[in-house]
Amino acid sequence: MTRLSVNVNKIATLRNARGGNNPNVVQVAIDCELFGAQGITVHPRPDERHITYQDVLDLNDVVSTEFNIEGYPDTRYMELVSKVKPKQATLVPDPPDVLTSNAGWDTAKHASQLKEIIAELQQQGIRTSIFVDTKLANIEGAKNVGTDRIELYTEPFAANFSINKEAAIQPFILAAERAKDLGLGINAGHDLDLNNLKYLVTQIPYIAEVSIGHALIADAIYYGLENTIQMYLHQLA
Repeated sequence: MTRLSVNVNKIATLRNARGGNNPNVVQVAIDCELFGAQGITVHPRPDERHITYQDVLDLNDVVSTEFNIEGYPDTRYMELVSKVKPKQATLVPDPPDVLTSNAGWDTAKHASQLKEIIAELQQQGIRTSIFVDTKLANIEGAKNVGTDRIELYTEPFAANFSINKEAAIQPFILAAERAKDLGLGINAGHDLDLNNLKYLVTQIPYIAEVSIGHALIADAIYYGLENTIQMYLHQLA
C-alpha cells in the first residue's frame, strides 16, 4: 500500500493569516497521525510564509510516523535538516521566491551539487528524495547522483487527468518503470486529490509514498479532517 504523508503547510498559512496559534500546526499533525496519516511533510521557506523554522523543531518533538522535510538545499535548509534529522529530506529545485514547487531537477546540470548534498544527508542517516519530472534522462541522472528515492512531480498528470487520463499517466508509468529498474524508490506529489489519486496508484502500484497538502486540507473544510484522511487512505488501499 502506498503511504500517505500529509503536508501541513496550509494549516500554517491559515494560522499566519491572523497571527497567534490557531489553528495549532503541531496539534493538527498529531491529529493527522491519530486519524491514520503515515507521515507528516513540511516545506519551510526562507520567508516563513507558512511553516516556520520553529514549527519544524516543534513538530520533530511529536511526529511519531515519518517526518519529511522538503526544501531547496541552501545553507539554512541544510543546517535545519542536519539539526532535526528527519526520516526523509526531499530536495526541490525551486528558488525562495516561487509560490509553490513547479519543476523537477535537471539532474545532469546539477549533478555535482546534488551528489555532494545527498552524500552529506545520507551520512547522517537521512533518506533522500529528489523532485523530478518524467524525462528519462533526469531519472537516470537521479540514480547517478546517489539519491535513495525520486518524487515524481505530478502536476502535469493532474492538469490533464480530466482531458485524457490514459495519455496523462503514460509518461509517469514509463518514468516509474525506469526508476524501479534502476533500484530507486518512488514517491509522488503535487496536485494529487480524491479525483486522480486512485488512478495514479492503480497504474503505478509500487509508489512508496504520496505527499498531499493543499487538496487534502481544502477537502477537510467540507468533510472534516479525520474523515478526509480516511477518504484519501481509501484511495490508496
